[in-house]
Amino acid sequence: MRLLTLAVRVGLPVAIAIAGVVLIVVGHGRTHGTGATSLGNSLAAGGVALLIVALIVWMLGWMFRMSVDSNRERDEEEAARRYFDEHGRWPDEEPQR
Repeated sequence: MRLLTLAVRVGLPVAIAIAGVVLIVVGHGRTHGTGATSLGNSLAAGGVALLIVALIVWMLGWMFRMSVDSNRERDEEEAARRYFDEHGRWPDEEPQR
């Protein structure tokens, strides 16, 4: 499961970005001959689009992780408040003598 998560978080955006770079390189290399300029520009534009998609995929994963971390912190804070209600002090405070 950890490997699958790593593959989706890192591998997928990197693979998409590499495909985008390849299309940009191939697209700019095809600027000679009849109709090749249009094809080259289309490939390069597709490559730029793939780079943008890679960034979006990475950002969606990052935002999801931020959301999960925020929920975990919220749960910890709620547990600390319940502890305070029961004991009259925060969990990390030393008991008063």
